[in-house]
Amino acid sequence: MRLENYHAVVTGGARGLGAAAAKRFVAEGARVVVADIDGEAAAACAREIDSTGTLARGLACDIASADECAALAAEAEEFFGAPIDIFLAHAGMGFAGPLADADPERIRRVIEVNVLGTLYSAQAALRSLVRSPRASLIFTSSLQGVTARAERSVYTASKHAIVGLTKALALEYGPRGVRVNAIAPASTDTPFLRTQLEVAGATDVEQAVRNVAASMPLGWLPTPEDFADAAVFLASTEARSITGHNLLLDSGASAGIFKR
Repeated sequence: MRLENYHAVVTGGARGLGAAAAKRFVAEGARVVVADIDGEAAAACAREIDSTGTLARGLACDIASADECAALAAEAEEFFGAPIDIFLAHAGMGFAGPLADADPERIRRVIEVNVLGTLYSAQAALRSLVRSPRASLIFTSSLQGVTARAERSVYTASKHAIVGLTKALALEYGPRGVRVNAIAPASTDTPFLRTQLEVAGATDVEQAVRNVAASMPLGWLPTPEDFADAAVFLASTEARSITGHNLLLDSGASAGIFKR
């Protein structure tokens, strides 16, 4: 119960890594608001966590809208009856393909969600977090926030922005009692990864997943539960002196050249 009586918000929380973190927060004693652009999926995730509706609530939020982010923070405070203690800004979207061939509208939307949406989320969250005695703002970055990958240019740029934002806000809000950190996962073992591999042309998706795992120094992929563990740690008092940090959750992939 490392988060007993904490109040947490998770954006992009309806499925995958965000849902795993939301579930773990409640298991550790917190109440949680699950926010997602898919409001129905957010509500379903909240019901799965707690059918009574007292520990979890699902809300719709497009983080690319500053107004919706502000409304999310206000509705979360109303649900909790207290300021937000933990805000996990996880929502984002991917990008793959050569930059020269990319649709300008697609480029704009990735930056709008991953960069502006993260900024709007943080802005709304911080207005509440500064009133918490145990405030923690956590971003989801990526392995591509510290390295790069061909045909992922827009995504890589957006995730590098989040790493810089983490450091800047740690300096800005540390004196006000808010810790700001990021989690940077590599490819994780989720249905989303399988979909990506299938779209990329993999004929044997399960073998393709095994190949990705084998390329990692540890020989396995991080799981949603690993991500949830990292989020709980950074939000808890165990990390009370950690801020401005980008925690790599990458099975060693950032240490050097991947295994082939």
